[in-house]
Amino acid sequence: MAEHTRTDGLPETMPAPDAAPQMLERSRPRNERMATDKIECNACPVLCQISPGKTGACDRYANAAGVLIRVDPVVLLRRTLAGADAALVPFAARSAEAQAELAANPLAMQDEIFVTGIGSGTTYPDYKPAPFIVASQAGGVDMVTVVTEGIFSYCSVKVKIDTDRWLGPEQANVRCKGEVVGHVTTAEYGSQMLSLGGVHHLTGGSKKEGRVTCDMMLALGNKQPVDLAIDGGAQIVIQAGRAPIVGGVEERRMRVGCGSATVGIFAKQFFGQADEVVVVDDHITGVLTQHQAGRCLDMRPSGIRIRGRKSTPGRYFQVANPGTGWGGTDLVDPLAIVEGWDDALAWPGLTLLMVSTTGEHKAWYVLDDALVPQPAEMPAPIRSVVERIGENCEASLATVLFLAGAGGSLRAGVTDNPVRLTRSIKDALVNVTCGGAPAYVWPGGGITVMVDVMRMPDQSFGTVPTPAIVAPIEFSMRLDDYRALGGHMAHVRSLADALERGAWHNDGAPTARRFEALPGANPWPLGQPPLLG
Repeated sequence: MAEHTRTDGLPETMPAPDAAPQMLERSRPRNERMATDKIECNACPVLCQISPGKTGACDRYANAAGVLIRVDPVVLLRRTLAGADAALVPFAARSAEAQAELAANPLAMQDEIFVTGIGSGTTYPDYKPAPFIVASQAGGVDMVTVVTEGIFSYCSVKVKIDTDRWLGPEQANVRCKGEVVGHVTTAEYGSQMLSLGGVHHLTGGSKKEGRVTCDMMLALGNKQPVDLAIDGGAQIVIQAGRAPIVGGVEERRMRVGCGSATVGIFAKQFFGQADEVVVVDDHITGVLTQHQAGRCLDMRPSGIRIRGRKSTPGRYFQVANPGTGWGGTDLVDPLAIVEGWDDALAWPGLTLLMVSTTGEHKAWYVLDDALVPQPAEMPAPIRSVVERIGENCEASLATVLFLAGAGGSLRAGVTDNPVRLTRSIKDALVNVTCGGAPAYVWPGGGITVMVDVMRMPDQSFGTVPTPAIVAPIEFSMRLDDYRALGGHMAHVRSLADALERGAWHNDGAPTARRFEALPGANPWPLGQPPLLG
């Protein structure tokens, strides 16, 4: 069911589904102009009119002989997972097994399975309760988890790129397929940062800009590579959990520290092996004999003069322009930052190590009689310290954080008085997860969540062509707290019922599910304080 129904303003290509279908409520023609064999999908504002055997524009819903089906499975997390259990199976096909397992050991099974929002369906057009409102027990405590997929226009991805390489000026536009999809933001320690997506790129620009932005965010959320170009800067390829590729070169190391920190960390190991050490860095270049570390070791001043703006002793700003060379500068020859030597302090035979903050660039020099540095073979003890610098550098990775504001339709799927959900989250009565992964909820108004996509199951994200991102979200709380916030108590179902029938609005038709193992780095969603405290 990969073929689309044509609808004005929809993307020409979308990813094809590869999962068994999930049956949803039956739909009927909504107007006289629509062919009688089409059905209208109301899972998002686009309202696709879907012909038999075709999918809607999002590839998430299809028309199967007059029945609206969800083509993706619901993903369930399980603490322990045998290989065979990971297979895709219909809910009903294993309902007897699930019922028997729950009947034999109900508490253990309820502590074992967590229903995620992946593949669950949405609450659109807003008034519907969430597709799954599941009652269970955790540690003997009666719990409820409200499970849904959110349609997010107000969402973005924050990308942390571990590299000293200069990617582009702060605030520079980031482009994908020629369209502006974000910008460079403030650098952090050893990392460059991008802010991508957001409502203004999704809906505030041209139709093409919105489509490209949505596709880019979908790919990053689903851990796929994306090619980006930064105005006035680098061409990069980023993929969550992988090394970034900058200008066609795969990054290997994140710096151990700035130049000053590197001097301080390894000062005792350099002591007695080199007369002077300069650690070249775009931010703070360190000079050992002038640095407090060198002074405390009573090192003899070398008389070296460094180009740049002196900060505190042994620390220099702006020694060169940013770039992809030594220490994130544009330097090819590190001696370009050496302005000269004080002949009252320097001496022939003085040994000089110049090294970058990752140890990838290094050079060894000896001053000649004219106090000119001459390249020389690096001694083994110095080479060992340089290797130690590299050993202490973490692997360079790209980290993708999905950031979204959970607004009205999400909250209305939980309670008929949405502000109570917001207040309950702020009061730490509700644990928020995305695909079972822990989510950080930002302080202040609203429900603004942030989650590391690497902690979520694969293919957690989808799209609708409004354009917007579809992402899973779950709200877990004590049963009494759910009742107190005005939850949809009439739609609370047992875990056994959810395993047997799937989403409440599936009209009794068999649905698909997929088990995945809980990632080792993730806590169990129902086991977090204060839920069980």
